Amino acid sequence: MPPSGGYRTSMSWQARYGPLGPVVSGATFAPGQPLTPPDVEPVRLWDFPVGVNTTLTPRATEPFGFAHLRAFSNVEMVRLAIETRKDQVEGLRWRFAARSGATAGANLDAAALGLTQFWRRPDGVHNFSTWLRLAVEDLLAIDAPAFEKRRDRAGRLIGLDVVPGDTIKVLVDETGRAPLPPYPAYQQIIKGRVWADLTTDDLLYAPRNRRPNHVLGFSPVEQIVVTIQTIVNRQAAQLAYFTEGNAPAGFLTAPEGWGPSQIRELQLWLNAQLAGQAAERAKLVWTPAGAQYQALKDPPLKDDFDEWLARIVAFAFSLPPTPFVKQMNRATAGEDQDRALEEGLAPLKLWVKRLVDEVNEQEFGVTDLEFAWEDTPTIDPSVQGDVDDKSLRNGSATINEIRARRGQGPVDGGDTPRIYAGTGATPLAAAPQTPAPVQTPA
Repeated sequence: MPPSGGYRTSMSWQARYGPLGPVVSGATFAPGQPLTPPDVEPVRLWDFPVGVNTTLTPRATEPFGFAHLRAFSNVEMVRLAIETRKDQVEGLRWRFAARSGATAGANLDAAALGLTQFWRRPDGVHNFSTWLRLAVEDLLAIDAPAFEKRRDRAGRLIGLDVVPGDTIKVLVDETGRAPLPPYPAYQQIIKGRVWADLTTDDLLYAPRNRRPNHVLGFSPVEQIVVTIQTIVNRQAAQLAYFTEGNAPAGFLTAPEGWGPSQIRELQLWLNAQLAGQAAERAKLVWTPAGAQYQALKDPPLKDDFDEWLARIVAFAFSLPPTPFVKQMNRATAGEDQDRALEEGLAPLKLWVKRLVDEVNEQEFGVTDLEFAWEDTPTIDPSVQGDVDDKSLRNGSATINEIRARRGQGPVDGGDTPRIYAGTGATPLAAAPQTPAPVQTPA
């Protein structure tokens, strides 16, 4: 029967962990007393290996190290997928917009201008697109993007340098968490030795795909390691066919009774007549009676298995496998292209947004502005025209906004949104904005 008195926990269990001290339960088929922890220890975020901070090589406890992932990311098909994603991200346009509920004003415009100037060259050398390509490379290959925070003498952030993530070793405290400043949370390992101790104020470490039982990220390359190894072996066999293969185009059977010397003479004569002579190969060649030719069948250099491997790689990077598989109908191929473009870019765009917003809030104290990607117009002009027309008619866009998107200059009165109905255009009045409450820093 359950414990009496309305308590879910029995009296013996309460006594075991209560002030009376340990008491052994005498119940029938008792579950037994739990083991006593050595001390009062906080909960660990993950079961890290013993002495994990003393291990010098990053990812030493993982099945595949950073060097393996770098090599796997350079396999031909995987490299094409990574470069395609980098090209797509580079083609996007961005800006800083006011958050929902923020009051627009001169101060907000000045803050947006200052942030735009900083992020145009985050490291002071490369523009934003080139800088982002460096970060996305480590994100997709090893999922360990790292950025050094360069500061001036006053401690203000003046640059974010992309640091190779395979040189960063993550440190943990006794609970599995990253130590807070002034204690180091990361170490850079250069040529087998500790090069620098870095705190969370010195380094921004931003993996995208974290897991509860790991402190490192889980990149798309690591997710398909077995498939990549299969592709490498498959391509090695295909390359050997063209480089070291000894299978001829066919066999010529000599007449019965011929000896090795006669066969050799015929072989030398055929080589002299036909090798490198396109005109001679187009003529008829007389052979002795009884000679027969047997052509060999070419090995399958590409089959359905190659397409299956291409589909796995494309799926890992959310790309359409259209260039590597048999041609589908135009409608299906177009749908796959659009779906892969949206599904694959959305996580990358959100990761960049979180990264930029975190830096703006922690380093510059800007909370009323957020990083925003501009809408990419569709390739089909007719579809984009219908979208613009609906946006104008329902008042969600103004004439000057659409003209600016098309690269055209503004017109007078084009900044007022209007609703177009059968009776004409009705201007929309701007709703009064409530100033945001001022928060006092802690």
